[in-house]
Amino acid sequence: MTLPLSGILVVSLEQAVAAPMCSCRLADAGARVIKIERPEGDFARGYDALANGQSTYFVWLNRGKESLVLDLTKPEDKALLEAMLAKADVFIQNLKPGAVGKLGFAIERLRRDYPKLITCSVSGYGDTGPYAERKAYDMLIQAEAGLASVTGGPEAPARVGVSVCDIGSGMNAYEAILEALIRRARTGEGAAISVSMFDAIADWMTTPLLQHEGGTPPKRIGLAHTSIAPYGVFKSKDGADILISIQSDREWRVLAEKVLGDKALAADPDFATNIERVKRRAQTDGKVASAFGALDVDALAEKLAGADIAFGRVNGPGELGKHPHLRRITVGSPSGPLSYPAPAACWTGEARTYGPVPAVGEHSAMIRAEFTR
Repeated sequence: MTLPLSGILVVSLEQAVAAPMCSCRLADAGARVIKIERPEGDFARGYDALANGQSTYFVWLNRGKESLVLDLTKPEDKALLEAMLAKADVFIQNLKPGAVGKLGFAIERLRRDYPKLITCSVSGYGDTGPYAERKAYDMLIQAEAGLASVTGGPEAPARVGVSVCDIGSGMNAYEAILEALIRRARTGEGAAISVSMFDAIADWMTTPLLQHEGGTPPKRIGLAHTSIAPYGVFKSKDGADILISIQSDREWRVLAEKVLGDKALAADPDFATNIERVKRRAQTDGKVASAFGALDVDALAEKLAGADIAFGRVNGPGELGKHPHLRRITVGSPSGPLSYPAPAACWTGEARTYGPVPAVGEHSAMIRAEFTR
């Protein structure tokens, strides 16, 4: 089976999470991705050692790549990178602001010398603006862009538990590169793309921002929804946490009649619309909590499913690992095969496979021989 990006060469001067997220998806789609690492390796290799002695972050985001160790303070290694870029389709980098230019690979110069090359720079704040020179990491951006302010409970802001700023900017970079490849196929011209973590999360923060500017700033209310009621966690009689989501007034009437067993509540104008239920959130949630607390989880789940109400268990990573709906992939690595969640996209009639996670510099000799002929 020929993958969509077969024949595309990606050179990625990358570290940590954001750019590796982007290049991993390109590798999954069939691109040849050469990951350039410093002599000591991508520092994400040292974040932990919990995946058969390797970093959980690294093994997730670096499957299917070739690892080339370069010391870009050395002229011969700079020359090798230049030779690779002359043949590359895509160049990705997420070094600290200004670093790639100081190394001699300014984006403006690369675009001039290699007009078909697509460059993509991922940074904290982008190429322009008052914060452009700032170093940035995921949690800093979660705080700076306001995401932490709408995450957690009433007592304090919180970090989202996964690196969403890195992941969001990496996926934005992936989307933009795919667009640029489509356009290049039509025009023959490359592109210079800049993606910032701040912009990625500011985009996601549009609804809270518009709510604030509309006069009703969102409040942190934990596992509940600021705009919808009932939408939150309720305990069953045997102590299970069940989260339900009521998205329409019709669904509310179904919940009230078929799950709560209260036809009068279904017709009560004080609770008939979401706006009225949000005004009376404590009363609304109290009625749901009372009914849920009278049923064991299995009986409650049966009722909710029978009424076609959206619900779920409040699980942790352990429950996810054993979840009956979880799809996994297995990839090779220097310490043996690793199993973890599959990418979300499913291709009908296609069984995708995924390349192994490389050791530091595993492909250095091969790549040096190839590009220094």
